[in-house]
Amino acid sequence: MSSEGYSEQSGPDDVSHGMDHDLIESNWDEVVESFDDMNLKEALLRGIYAYGFEKPSAIQQRAIRPCCQARDVIAQAQSGTGKTATFAISILQEIDTNYKDKNGCDCCQALVLAPTRELAQQIQKVVLALGDYMHVKCHACIGGTNVREDRMKLEEGVHVVVGTPGRVFDMINRGVLNTRDIKLFVLDEADEMLSRGFKDQIYDVFTRLPTSVQVVLLSATMPTDVLEVTNKFMRDVVRILVKREEVTLEGIKQFFVLVEKEDWKLDTLCDLYETLTITQAVIFANTRRKVDWLAAKMTEKDHTVSSMHGDMSQKERDIIMKEFRSGSSRVLITTDLLARGIDVHQVSLVINYDLPSNRENYIHRIGRGGRFGRKGAAINFVTNDDVRMLKDIEQYYNTKIEEMPMNVADLI
Repeated sequence: MSSEGYSEQSGPDDVSHGMDHDLIESNWDEVVESFDDMNLKEALLRGIYAYGFEKPSAIQQRAIRPCCQARDVIAQAQSGTGKTATFAISILQEIDTNYKDKNGCDCCQALVLAPTRELAQQIQKVVLALGDYMHVKCHACIGGTNVREDRMKLEEGVHVVVGTPGRVFDMINRGVLNTRDIKLFVLDEADEMLSRGFKDQIYDVFTRLPTSVQVVLLSATMPTDVLEVTNKFMRDVVRILVKREEVTLEGIKQFFVLVEKEDWKLDTLCDLYETLTITQAVIFANTRRKVDWLAAKMTEKDHTVSSMHGDMSQKERDIIMKEFRSGSSRVLITTDLLARGIDVHQVSLVINYDLPSNRENYIHRIGRGGRFGRKGAAINFVTNDDVRMLKDIEQYYNTKIEEMPMNVADLI
């Protein structure tokens, strides 16, 4: 693959940072808009829907198909775009959980490398959750944990190994991780891994894999050392670029309310209700259980709200969205799962009852409040434990979130 078609352009320090240079050119235009049309195993589909996904994200619509066709794939995408599930689904589609070695043990058929322990553990969780109905065994091989435990798990047999380069290479070197049956090798956040100095270990792992191994590489940026890896180890590559959605925080007033403890949030919300005349608002909570609980509490207090989350059937959700769009229901309580899908012109206020558990979702929650040139406001409930996360969000988006003033009603 030549480096033509890569452009160097660095943009201003805005929210679309991280995507400002070295964009690859896509050479794959097939888009599959539903998981049902991807020819996935029945048990895997059940896992996908049980996990709360209903519609594939942009990268999933493009990358799952070529990955499942055993093609080498480079996907350029930010975190927060659904890339982890993209390769998790591809792995689960490709492995055979009934396949055993001569001792009757499960064989490792897919290997994923990630730059940090936390990311490796997060990937392991996603693989286990999506592969729940397939009874998949996935082990995280990470530094800082007991080598003996790794050895035991790997000798018992697993289908998928996720890990950091150093520990994975160590396990291969000791002969504990058998690479003979690995058919899919995934490099997640390749730019991060290479910038952390893992290049030699990644190359060492590569040399121990079967020559026929399929390689899938994910990276937010495409610096030369990433391109070097792709040139060296990948053949007839499918290239997929998913641009970060252009969502902006412009025109949205952002406030926070210090609530100290979780228990005080409900009263704070009720006080806000009294103060504000709300045309339409979306309230985000972090779990389905919290959404149900909050909706019940608000209804008890005679506030009309509707609620929606991934446990509901598509039909129920469509009805609720229709009511909300038409304005017959004014307040919608929901989870992050639906943050990207709510596209309602009249939403003037977003309340983060819980701060999002990852900062990428912040913009997807509130970036919609001020859509179509409308002004909007976002109010974040912040407990003592959340203060660091709030600072993190401010820094990440290069924005300022002010404490909510007493006369907030005049500002919204």
